[in-house]
Amino acid sequence: MTLPRLPALAALLLVGAAPAMPVTPFAVGALRGTLRADTQTLARLSPAAEPGFSFVPTAREAERAGDGYNHVGDIDIRLRSGNGPWRDFGSAHRRRPIRPLPAVRGTIAAADITATMGDGIPLAVERRWVVAGGALGLRFRLTNRSNAPVEIGGLGLPMAFDNIITGRDLDQAHAQSSFADPYIGRDAGYLQVTRLSGKGPTLLVLPGRDTPFEAYAPLADAADAPAGSVFTEKTPREQTFEGFYDWLVHSRGFAEREWRGAGEQWNLPTSRTIAPGASIEIGLRLVTAPSIRAIEPTLIAQRRPVAIGIPGYVVPTDQPATLFVRAPATIAVIDSSPAGALSVRRDGTVHGWTRLAVTSHGFGPARLTLRYADGQRQTVSYYVIRPLDATMAALGRFATTRQWYEGKGDPFGRTPAILTYDHEAQRIVDVEPRVWIAGMSDEGGAGSWVAAMMKQLDHPEPVEVAKLERLVDETVVGRLQVADGPHAGGVRKSLFYYDPARFPTLYRDPAQWKSWTAWSVRQAGDLGRSYNYPHVAIGHWVLYRLARNHDGLVTRHDWRWYLGWAQRTIVAMMRDAPHYTQFGQMEGNVFLDILADLRREGMTVEADTVEALMRRRADHWAGLRYPFGSEMAWDSTGQPEVYDWLRHFGYDRQAVQTREVILGYDPAVPSWGYNGNARRYWDFLYGGKYPRIERQIHHYGSTNNALPLFDSFRRDPADLHLLRVAYGGLMGGITNIDSDGFASAAFHAWPDRMRWDPYSGDFGMGYFAHAYAVATYLVDDPIFGWLGFGGAVTRDGGDVTIRPRDGARTRLFVAPAGQWITLEAGRIAAARYTPADGTIVLTLDPADAHTPRARLSVIRTTPRGHDYAPTTGTAERGGVTLPLGTGPTEVTLSPIG
Repeated sequence: MTLPRLPALAALLLVGAAPAMPVTPFAVGALRGTLRADTQTLARLSPAAEPGFSFVPTAREAERAGDGYNHVGDIDIRLRSGNGPWRDFGSAHRRRPIRPLPAVRGTIAAADITATMGDGIPLAVERRWVVAGGALGLRFRLTNRSNAPVEIGGLGLPMAFDNIITGRDLDQAHAQSSFADPYIGRDAGYLQVTRLSGKGPTLLVLPGRDTPFEAYAPLADAADAPAGSVFTEKTPREQTFEGFYDWLVHSRGFAEREWRGAGEQWNLPTSRTIAPGASIEIGLRLVTAPSIRAIEPTLIAQRRPVAIGIPGYVVPTDQPATLFVRAPATIAVIDSSPAGALSVRRDGTVHGWTRLAVTSHGFGPARLTLRYADGQRQTVSYYVIRPLDATMAALGRFATTRQWYEGKGDPFGRTPAILTYDHEAQRIVDVEPRVWIAGMSDEGGAGSWVAAMMKQLDHPEPVEVAKLERLVDETVVGRLQVADGPHAGGVRKSLFYYDPARFPTLYRDPAQWKSWTAWSVRQAGDLGRSYNYPHVAIGHWVLYRLARNHDGLVTRHDWRWYLGWAQRTIVAMMRDAPHYTQFGQMEGNVFLDILADLRREGMTVEADTVEALMRRRADHWAGLRYPFGSEMAWDSTGQPEVYDWLRHFGYDRQAVQTREVILGYDPAVPSWGYNGNARRYWDFLYGGKYPRIERQIHHYGSTNNALPLFDSFRRDPADLHLLRVAYGGLMGGITNIDSDGFASAAFHAWPDRMRWDPYSGDFGMGYFAHAYAVATYLVDDPIFGWLGFGGAVTRDGGDVTIRPRDGARTRLFVAPAGQWITLEAGRIAAARYTPADGTIVLTLDPADAHTPRARLSVIRTTPRGHDYAPTTGTAERGGVTLPLGTGPTEVTLSPIG
């Protein structure tokens, strides 16, 4: 086809603030863009309907025009001849003039770029920008012009999309920046480039033939790269710039060098040999999906294999899972690695989707490979875990035994305590130059005791509860939180601090203590960081719930004492740490439950005080375009609390906008690592043993950002995308728990490590959200049919039964009825739903020594439908109290009216 040439004025408008250099404009499908005439790399890529926005760093084109700056259209190659050493060549490393080639029909621009690849390359490299099936295509031809075979062990295409937040405020970042999330699935892999605002369109980068998405490797900071490497980027990586990555078609050359000793890669590293005089071709296609939710339909329209895991890709060994697959070719072979980790049974088809029943065995990461009849291979990454009851039991044991710190004559007052743990060294971290990590506060130090506390909410263990009562009484209230008349005086930043004059032999290696992180006693005692207050409020709130709903578990104080301290902690935050309260707090969702409990208990004055303080915050957020700030330039920590208070005070439009922003950085992809993995990339600096800017897998953002998505799904059960992403984050956030109960802060995503960080760090901030929200969801989807998220579904005549296996078994959402069922005491063994009359019959576990009665609440979450009520029980505190017997107890919930 003949491409239209835009007039000069239009070309200038497209370029906007880009450098005054010649460009080649193009228009393909729903995309408009320009190529730099000198390098033929992508200078702008805009949706046709929004020419002022660009997916690539157009606004920085001038400053990024020189050597060492990567652009879409560049290529990196690692190769060797015979048994020689690997050598690197790259088009961006040292720019030299390229030789344009004739643009034949369907070609936008073509060039021989061999000269800019570097001296001594044995390959000729040609690049073409083409129109391929109505989409923008990027193709490379590599020809071996030497007399010996050439092995390609690293073949990378830089994915330089505009994730540079540096120099932009929040409004500008949400309007102009994008995040790229990978599905590293070989021939079915793709990259989705989503805007920070969550708005469409979304850009999809798809593989051409022989261009599998084998690995996703960061382009190293040029200043830190080893000599001779060209897999680098000159734009400095920092909190406002995660860095760029290479789409690696082959990666064996890295596996043999930089990645040696790392954990298992997402795919087996491969290489490819080109015979003398022979050529290979690789390429990508760029298309748009109209919205984030339309990504999978767009992939199907583009004839790409699509896999959807229900409930996701984290599979406890006692729970069933299903993989729905839709592809142009039939599945010929299914392989599991490790062998036997995943058993797959073909289970028919549904509306054009192949249904695969998946069961899991063992523990740890596992990979399914689907081999299609047309030769393509798709990999789906799973993580196998133990049954959730066993997982939570191990977490509680580990935290209250191996992390328990007491009786050591600690001069900092950290006794009793649960401190950060180094799983690699098998020891408690009681001294650390980042003093909060050893100081029980801030996220990196409070994470372990918060996790231990939240474990008791759904899995109370008397011995553990007794220890945590002591921790709260003697250390949190006695040391971290200071009494000031009837109010909480504040929450310290750290109990541990740096004072070499007082403790001359304590701080080893003085060079490590020169950083700002080595707080003095005055700095550590500061009350002004509001992010610390939810940690303490959680401790009080969990013990209140246990004291109120169970017999004999909490003995030091009554429930009023704990709920009162929880309320005073909120008031103290607003009084003593007002600056950061303008932002949402991680774990701040607990404040809504504290408010609701105050109301249920008749503590009206205290509740009114909290509600008035929170309304000021919500009113402020409702007036902002993007109210998601934090102490960082961009963050994914505040959105969950912001969403909840906006909903509470009736700012529904702003709450919906908050939800859509979350979807912009929280993807749904067929990988345990990236599915529901809300973007985090700098907190290894503050809570990890190996600190660096690096995409973190299932840091605490995964579970925290699931909270608004769960709430939104309960309001709109037709939007399955919300539930899939939320459940991915919920379950992804507990893959951090090892088989012995140790819980890591996060997984290192870069392929040179691919392991869990050895520090427990801030894991507890994410486990808070898991314990807070874990539930079973019963869904009747128009495409996939009856689905269970967190439980096994069976059908008997007209009845549908789900048996929860979510670990807590205290929360159940029956989507067709729009009913949110929660228990503050008691556990659900099964639920039977009868669609014909809407009846729900719960089977509850027998009573035990601490739980003689159940506390049940039923809420209708959707505008349509009926309210429900149990046919038995005593109304109390906004719910119903039911006696439990020595055997199972059945409770019938019937529609009212």
